[in-house]
Formats: sequence, C-alpha cells, structure tokens
Amino acid sequence: MGKLQKKGEKGAANNYITRTQAVKKLQLTLPDFRKICILKGIYPHEPRKKRKLAKGSSAPKTFYYAKDIQYLAHEPLLEKFAETKIFVRKIKKALGREELDTVQRVRDQKPRYTLDHIVKERYPTFPDAVKDLDDALSMLFLFSTMPLQGRI
Repeated sequence: MGKLQKKGEKGAANNYITRTQAVKKLQLTLPDFRKICILKGIYPHEPRKKRKLAKGSSAPKTFYYAKDIQYLAHEPLLEKFAETKIFVRKIKKALGREELDTVQRVRDQKPRYTLDHIVKERYPTFPDAVKDLDDALSMLFLFSTMPLQGRI
C-alpha cells in the first residue's frame, strides 16, 4: 500500500503561500517585500477555496503563488536590500558610540542598487518600451488639463 497523503501537502494548498510566509521565506521586511513585488510585477491572488487554504480560518489573508515567491527568491535586489539593512545597522552602531569618523567612512560606502535588469526584463526591445509609454503620457496630459486645486 502507498504512503498516506497528508492534508495540505498537495494541490491548491501547495500552490499558494500567505504573505507572512513569503516575507519570512525571503527574509525581508514588509515594506521591502511590497517594493520588490511592485518592481517585479507580482500581485496577490484570490484562491478558489480560500477558507480551505486558511485551514478553516475566516480571517483575511493575502495569498501569493508559491512559484512567484520562488521566482523572487532568486532576485539580485534581495542582496542589495540586505546590504542596505546592514548599512543602517552600522550607522546606528557608530552613532551610538559617537564615532563620527566611522560614521563618515561608512556613509561613503553606502550600497546602491540599479533597476536596469528589471527594466530590461519588462521591456526587452525599444518598441516595447514605447508602447507602454503611451499610458504614462496619457496620465500626464490628464493631470495637466485638470484645474489647479489643493485636492484631486
């Protein structure tokens, strides 16, 4: 006889992951997770049997495809976010010790990241970029024609 299949190890339960699980898996803060999801174009999904996935709980949960999170795990920006977190920690430590020369030296080594690879992924050719530019120009025109007021 075959091995018994445990509940929640196969099918839809395995296809989705909660936002909290994703943040823990990627070792990011929630704001960093939001940033990287926006940059990479990854959005939450509404599973068919949400209550079954939430193990009977009716509390609101945000689900992402597990494959999308796996895709994010190999993103080079994750390393840069980690470097930035380490940089902030070093600055705080040096400021706490009042070592101003160390603070200046560390600030000169501030990590920088570029989004070139993401832009190239999204727009592999120039015509692709020009096609998408239409939306931005339409939005600019819309705002330029609106009357000047303190609120929208």
